[in-house]
Amino acid sequence: MKLPPPLSPPSCFTRLPALPRLSSALLGATALELFVLTGRLIVYPFGLTPERGGTGPAGTGPPAATDPPTVTAALPATPAATPPVVLLHGFVDNRSAFVVLRRALTRHGRHLASLNYSPLTRDVRTAAELLGRHVEEICARTGHDRVDIVGHSLGGLIARYYVQRLGGDRRVRTLVTLGTPHGGTAVAPGAGVHPIVRQMRGGSSVIEELRGPAPGCRTRFVSFWSELDQVMVPVETACVDHPDLDAVNVRVTGIGHLAMPVHPTVAAAVREALEAPEAGEDDATAAGATSVA
Repeated sequence: MKLPPPLSPPSCFTRLPALPRLSSALLGATALELFVLTGRLIVYPFGLTPERGGTGPAGTGPPAATDPPTVTAALPATPAATPPVVLLHGFVDNRSAFVVLRRALTRHGRHLASLNYSPLTRDVRTAAELLGRHVEEICARTGHDRVDIVGHSLGGLIARYYVQRLGGDRRVRTLVTLGTPHGGTAVAPGAGVHPIVRQMRGGSSVIEELRGPAPGCRTRFVSFWSELDQVMVPVETACVDHPDLDAVNVRVTGIGHLAMPVHPTVAAAVREALEAPEAGEDDATAAGATSVA
């Protein structure tokens, strides 16, 4: 995977820019967040139901009648050269959050599937079990042994729990997370009324489970984080920091939390991450940190 060279020092735990520069950048990022939020509210209803038609280079029609109504899966019955990509949205969102990323991946021949988990889901573990069943269905349908997953925010945490705690590493080749609170975040609106939001806070039982040993984990992690992500507090919580995991942390500059799944530059970097070979990554990946503008 060839990404731009890392900033200095090459780590997600870098010193933030000076206050005047940060304030100017934060203003622009906040304006973009409001613009993205408006767009998301407009397209949100279109993501409540499964798609009709193909989501790969050759459409295969609507999902089978036996598929759960919240699952989007229009995949070929025979294996393609690359594994399918499963898209997993964040809290109180749906598959419409990935409209830009879907277009970018589809253009490059990737077959896609989306899982809409209910906003009433109360436990990360329950959602991870649902994801596991969904992945098994995709593998059975396509003939692939493994899939790639892209998860935004809570979706990335659910996918990581599946990989690290439920044996999902045997099925997931690469897990890409966008603004996911791997270490727990101090910003958790609604934590007092929604249990799954409390699980995203630092020190929760889920976060502590993910800190535990994960020897032999076969999944490669690529986590995108931004110093202007106001939902991730502290910002480095969106980095994967675990001695047993094969992880690279990619710094994104100039955008906030909601913009990550829809920013064209991030979409291109995600595509490159998914296309990277399983062995023999370049020096930037091996270093464990890099950045995109």
